[in-house]
Amino acid sequence: MVREHEGCAVSGRAGRGDGGAAARGSRWWRGVLALLVACAVVVPLVGAARARVPAPGPAVLAEPSAATLGAIYAANRANALEAARMADAYGDRRRAGADRALAGRQLLYFDGRGPGLVTEVLGDLAHADRVAVLVPGSDTGIDTYGRFRATALALHERLGTRAAVVAWLGYETPATVGTAVATTDRAEDAAPGLREAVDDLRAVAGPRARVSLLCHSYGSVVCAEAADGLDADDIALLGSPGTGADTAAALHTRARIWAARGAGDWIGNVPHVSVDLLGTTVGFGTDPVSPAFGARVFAAGDGGHSDYFAPGSPALANLTRIVLGQTSAVTS
Repeated sequence: MVREHEGCAVSGRAGRGDGGAAARGSRWWRGVLALLVACAVVVPLVGAARARVPAPGPAVLAEPSAATLGAIYAANRANALEAARMADAYGDRRRAGADRALAGRQLLYFDGRGPGLVTEVLGDLAHADRVAVLVPGSDTGIDTYGRFRATALALHERLGTRAAVVAWLGYETPATVGTAVATTDRAEDAAPGLREAVDDLRAVAGPRARVSLLCHSYGSVVCAEAADGLDADDIALLGSPGTGADTAAALHTRARIWAARGAGDWIGNVPHVSVDLLGTTVGFGTDPVSPAFGARVFAAGDGGHSDYFAPGSPALANLTRIVLGQTSAVTS
């Protein structure tokens, strides 16, 4: 069966436990390599044909703190409104509408150029003692931001008033169809920005705030790359294709590492392998929900790849407990 992957479609899984395993594995990799070559040719041509909507550069912001938070929000609101005006003048009503919606929100960061970068705060960050940072996977940008924000809203509704949720679209996510989604390259580029964002959140909320990162799909690769030196208490890997590390211990972080995969998530059919190819590494290695990885595996129910924040789901209930520090109540 062919499953949609965060990249080109990936078919089947390498056989194991019988005499044909090696042959099937070899055929699988030949197919993957052919697919990657095809994507390497097609995706740049598609990208080259897509015009980029004009937008101003990011606003000049004060150093983040509880005292400067209001000024930061105001500067980013003004920047998003200007981006909407420029998109309107360019004739892109969809982007103009998305920018205009963002201009009414609490933005720690906004850059409307290209696919766009957004860091939005839900709740009172300056007084929060629990902060959840959501890190998205592929094909997330300003044009598709609504579906990412919906996951942040679903979690925020479960948390009390002393908690804040941060939707961190702080990197250019890989395309669903493309080669970048099969390597750690984009995650390596994103990692310093994620560390800096968490430091900024600490500067606003204070050092006593409990910070949890909830990382979906390719976003789990970003969190893993950022883990060493990341000032977080918990990192949850949701629907992860792997992290590029063999074990949770290899992430070199003080944070507790959690992992979950819904029974209906197609990513469970993606072989968890890693291979060197033309100077880069393709694939992400050990399955994060396997005993070999060593994460704290929690129940995610029967949901699919996009259902980890579905209202009423076991996954959302457990994520809420993790953020609130109720770790003994997390179900497996």
